[in-house]
Amino acid sequence: MPDTAPPDASRNDFPVLRWEIFCAVVDNYGDIGVCWRLARQLAHDYGQQVRLWVDDLSAFSRLAPGLDSGRERQSLNGVTVHHWPRQGSPFAVPADLGQVVVEAFACPLPDEAEAAMARQSPPPVWLNLEYLSAEAWVEDCHRMVSRHPRLGLDKHFFFPGFTPRTGGLLREADLIEARCRFQAPGSGERQAFLAAQGIDLAPGEQLVNLFAYASPRLADLFQAMNGHDAPPTRLLLLDRHAREAASAWSGEALNEGRPLRVGALTLHPLPFLPQDGFDRLLWSADLNLVRGEDSFVRAQWAARPFVWQIYPQDEEAHRIKLEAFLERYRAGLPTAAADALTGFWRAWNDAAPGDAGLAGAWAAFSTALPALAAHAEAWCDRLANQENLAAALVRFCANRLK
Repeated sequence: MPDTAPPDASRNDFPVLRWEIFCAVVDNYGDIGVCWRLARQLAHDYGQQVRLWVDDLSAFSRLAPGLDSGRERQSLNGVTVHHWPRQGSPFAVPADLGQVVVEAFACPLPDEAEAAMARQSPPPVWLNLEYLSAEAWVEDCHRMVSRHPRLGLDKHFFFPGFTPRTGGLLREADLIEARCRFQAPGSGERQAFLAAQGIDLAPGEQLVNLFAYASPRLADLFQAMNGHDAPPTRLLLLDRHAREAASAWSGEALNEGRPLRVGALTLHPLPFLPQDGFDRLLWSADLNLVRGEDSFVRAQWAARPFVWQIYPQDEEAHRIKLEAFLERYRAGLPTAAADALTGFWRAWNDAAPGDAGLAGAWAAFSTALPALAAHAEAWCDRLANQENLAAALVRFCANRLK
């Protein structure tokens, strides 16, 4: 079985393996968001047997309706979910420890699990699922091996990415088809979904999603979107940071589901949506402003213009990742649209407030939206021609266990 394959590989192409996925919830929803999508896809699309170990079920339960955060063990969407008490309790290794063990984003495994892996014959395939990056070095480090200094176990570093020399991106088997059907003119799916969320757009009103980290730039954005000759815009506020900043900017208390109009801008707070609803919200919009990793990827599958707010890191390390993606993503754009894209993305990720710079960047970006819309569709189509991350993981592990 080769290590690469067309993107339409099915469950019949792979053996059934037992998986242990360990997830430590670090930033509320990013890590568990990726792990939950991966676990569900492994089970649903490829028939894998998956146990997902999570240290914070309360955050997880907001993403997964039906999850009981008070239960230590439960089954949901074909995945067995276990609470993983990282502090103060020994880890009870299951007797049927899986053939694949995934530590998501370098979360340390329990010592008991590592020791059990060393006793197992053959030992499990041990994977560190890394964070997503468009940097060139990722291709060279993808699938690299590190040997455990005491136990002699090999750990493989698996990098998601945007090229065939990486592990690809999470993409469910029916995702593109479902999104195209949803967005098709006259299908009625978009209108019905928005109506169910209490969103009634006026004729000609553009729809923008805002999912953001706390930033002084939020107030600058509201001001820019409400500037002179600004088109009517419905801004959906999808998190606490955006809602609090909008309340401070408008001087009005904002409640979920109750829109507030300020000039050309209608501020519309929404309740937290589970993953499937969040995806459809991205599909519905004319523009998506997203943060982190999971929503960053899902915005690309939405095939709509988007802006990425990257998580700030020490010593400005996040700016390198931002520029690496911009370099890839803007390729092929007309010069004016590429400059507008770059200018606004940089301004949006600038921690220094002051609406003058962002207002100008927003004006140029808004003008470029038609070109960016066509580009977003082409970019999505290009990514969809690569093998998805779940399939790449199953293929890699099946080959190692031959």
